[in-house]
Amino acid sequence: MGAHHDDHRRPKIIAAAVGFVAVAITAATFTASQAAPDVRTAPEKAAETLREKATATGTAWATDPSTGEVVVTADSTVTGAKWDSLKSTVDKMGKGVRLQRTEGTFRLFAEGGDAIFAGNSRCSLGFNVVTNDNRPAILTAGHCTAAGRQFSLNAGGRAAATVARSTFPGNGDFALLTYNNRDTNAPSQVDTGNGGRVQIRRAAEAQVGRQVQRMGSTTGLRSGRVTALNATVNYPEGRVTGLIQTTVCAEGGDSGGPLFAGSDAIGLTSGGSGDCRRGGVTFFQPVTKALAAVGARIP
Repeated sequence: MGAHHDDHRRPKIIAAAVGFVAVAITAATFTASQAAPDVRTAPEKAAETLREKATATGTAWATDPSTGEVVVTADSTVTGAKWDSLKSTVDKMGKGVRLQRTEGTFRLFAEGGDAIFAGNSRCSLGFNVVTNDNRPAILTAGHCTAAGRQFSLNAGGRAAATVARSTFPGNGDFALLTYNNRDTNAPSQVDTGNGGRVQIRRAAEAQVGRQVQRMGSTTGLRSGRVTALNATVNYPEGRVTGLIQTTVCAEGGDSGGPLFAGSDAIGLTSGGSGDCRRGGVTFFQPVTKALAAVGARIP
């Protein structure tokens, strides 16, 4: 009897054991998925927090990849409750995130004047480039194209180039203008004023600490250094990501102008704060990313 009774119970015992194993496996799988490590770097985590909690116009943040430090910058419009909220957010993030002020307001450097024109707006030519289908073209700031699709090289002059691609706001501030005349002679040079020319031979990535120069149709040739990378800027017109932060000054009309170091093309002037009397912070679109996006190269 005893042996017979045990035979009847065995399937139940086995079934119960199988059920227990299934539950154990399910629990283990759930625990493992819940405990999956967060593989993001500290700067990436900081950027995510700032995107969620520091969206006020007049704020920007960027990373120094050599130290991993994230620098949050606020312009003069960030006051009162906006400043208190930003400071509280940064304070809670702890070490590795630093908050600083800058004079003036973050704005796009475009206005009426000379250099390259669309409507009543003036910007600056960045770099002459060649498209993948061998058309001569201009690389400049994307926000400049808000003024029109046709650009001239003289105020009130005949259209010389047409907007082919433009990005702003969002993941960059760049535009490709193709010359209307396919036979246009567009050398890869920067006109530094007073008859000076710099030959541009390649596009290069920005590096924190590198000395750079910028040319613009308003303030001419200016110099400074790269202070941070992958900057996010909250302009009144919208948020732009992936920019280079520098100490180079700029003013209205300098937008789209070239940032370079020797024969290396580095960036395109986007916007910033301050001016060339008091100094300030200026942001640039990386040339390498713009070229890849529009399908062009330095000739």
